[in-house]
Amino acid sequence: MNLRILSVNIGRPRVIGRVHDEDVVSGIAKNPVETGSVFVGRLDIDGDEQADLSVHGGADKAIYAYPAEHWPWWESEKKFPCRAASFGENLTLQGANENDVAIGDRFRWGDAVMEVSQPRAPCYKLAIYARPDVPQLMTLSARCGWYFRVIEEGIAPARDANLERIAQSGGASVYETFVALFGRANDDDARVRVRDTPGLAESWRRAVAMRIHRASR
Repeated sequence: MNLRILSVNIGRPRVIGRVHDEDVVSGIAKNPVETGSVFVGRLDIDGDEQADLSVHGGADKAIYAYPAEHWPWWESEKKFPCRAASFGENLTLQGANENDVAIGDRFRWGDAVMEVSQPRAPCYKLAIYARPDVPQLMTLSARCGWYFRVIEEGIAPARDANLERIAQSGGASVYETFVALFGRANDDDARVRVRDTPGLAESWRRAVAMRIHRASR
């Protein structure tokens, strides 16, 4: 499987709004890069930064990807106009959605190798940046996108480029993983499969395990 890169997007923290009379600072506001290539590091694409490292960024959330396959739904069903980085993603992709990509799948991008680590969990900063109802709509629809961890650093093309899937894990899909935490159905077998999927970010594994534990009480 090859995923076409429509846009590579980066941004540095800036004020995106105010909550309770305090500035909200975030790196969610990104723009397409103007260079022909970028350096993909362990924690981010060169030039990209996060404001609150306690909940954003880190090795398991180095690069955020979002599929443009969802744009027609957002635009026609929810009247939310889409463009590159509408959801704060680093990579705007075409060619697959959350059902097609699994936790632990590996992709080559130029000299870099990346591994799918977890879905995106929407937060209040997305509501400020995009629209107040976008986080809820993302949660209910599981149109969440996914994060990569970087296995091998390197230079990657930012123009006319693809991600090439070089290994399939056979683990839970991004969609299954998202639903395991945010879905309403009580399917502990599915949650156990997600919890035990190799390559799943440890924070997400603990959250799913906690939901299994609560359901068993």
